[in-house]
Amino acid sequence: MRLMEQRTILITGATDGLGRALAADLAGRGATVLVHGRNERRGQDTLDEIRERVPGAQLHCYRADLASLDEVREFAAAVEGEHKTLDTLANNAGIGSTVPGGGVRQESVEGHELRFAVNYLAGYLLTRLLLPVLRAAAPSRIVNVSSLGQTPIDFGDVMLAKDYSGVRAYCQSKLAQVMFPAAESQPAGKAVGPACASSNLAPATSSKCSSEAQRSLFCISGVCSRMPP
Repeated sequence: MRLMEQRTILITGATDGLGRALAADLAGRGATVLVHGRNERRGQDTLDEIRERVPGAQLHCYRADLASLDEVREFAAAVEGEHKTLDTLANNAGIGSTVPGGGVRQESVEGHELRFAVNYLAGYLLTRLLLPVLRAAAPSRIVNVSSLGQTPIDFGDVMLAKDYSGVRAYCQSKLAQVMFPAAESQPAGKAVGPACASSNLAPATSSKCSSEAQRSLFCISGVCSRMPP
């Protein structure tokens, strides 16, 4: 089992909230942390804040808008080009049920419903593209930060062109996220395993529940740190 100081961990959506706290926590334990964000300035602010708390922290920053699959591909290529191995991929980035314009159906660059694109498709593609460096670090781990809020997917209208609501869009994207590693664990889907273990986690989402949010951080940090036997 590798020491934490020997591990490289990528966290998407690491410039705010839980992702930012997780990045600081893992950097403090000695891991090399790859910080992803949509905004370059916020990414740099995150690195500066962590380095102030953890002098000598091993950090790298990547900017990519997950609403664009082309940017996801560029992001993956940049990570793979700079790191030969990746011990953990934490798919944390996502869009909640309420955002500016949340009552209006929005689309990604490629024309997919926005929450489905960012919460599921981007993570799915990023995971697939990073499998070579994840396998190179075997045993490695893929962590999907999901939600207890889930709803069945209408495969006749996955993009919710007819009956849209932000809550429904969010909940079906989170169900799809949960089902991805479950499907990959079946005998016919051998692309992820056995070198990479997949986990789903549903953290506390209320900012008022600080103790629950703290427990979520410890839980996710533990899963990112623990390597399968």
